[in-house]
Amino acid sequence: MQKRILLVEDDEAIREMVEKFLIMEGFDVTAVSNGEEAVQTCLTKSFDLIILDIMMPKLDGLEVLKRIREKEALPIIIMSAKDSDVDKALGLGLGADDYIAKPFSMLEFSARVKAAIRRATQYSSPMAEAQGTMTIGNLVIDVVNFSVHKDQQQLKLTSKEFAILKLFITNRNRVFTKQQIYQLIWNDEYYGDENIINVHIRRLREKIEDDPSNPRYIKTLWGIGYKFEG
Repeated sequence: MQKRILLVEDDEAIREMVEKFLIMEGFDVTAVSNGEEAVQTCLTKSFDLIILDIMMPKLDGLEVLKRIREKEALPIIIMSAKDSDVDKALGLGLGADDYIAKPFSMLEFSARVKAAIRRATQYSSPMAEAQGTMTIGNLVIDVVNFSVHKDQQQLKLTSKEFAILKLFITNRNRVFTKQQIYQLIWNDEYYGDENIINVHIRRLREKIEDDPSNPRYIKTLWGIGYKFEG
């Protein structure tokens, strides 16, 4: 079955180029040119991935990201010419799964798109490596149905946050470096961009920890990485 992608880009030339490329790669693509149209389209159709520009008319990409994240946990790749750490942290903090800066090579773009869809499919499939429900402290994690409950309240995790949590809970007390986490979750070479890991860990802690600044589950080993206790 074709994977469905929503492409949100206001620059007509870039939108047409990316749309044609994705279609050639075998994807079913819906392309829109502004944030309002993106939100409305998400309410009427289901997608496997969203590729989202930041600088757009009507609603900017970050506001679109925030609204979509209130309803959907599907993978979202931010695509933007603004490549500062602040923009990355803000975008990823709102729940983006990956970030690619313009200009980019289509080879790199294709690899990131396929990796994001592959990860989402892997971690939502009943054939995932770890099956069943795990209870750890006040968390109930269902790796089959892609859900996490804390004190009987369901948490809204992105696909990347769930992937990191699944990596941790199936390897409890094992220490992972940031490089290992990036390579295992992003399925890509690590180029020393610690911000992506830091933001995702912070967001995950904010959701599963009672006190994110004094975490019970995800422990930091300064200068080394992280491990999950429980």
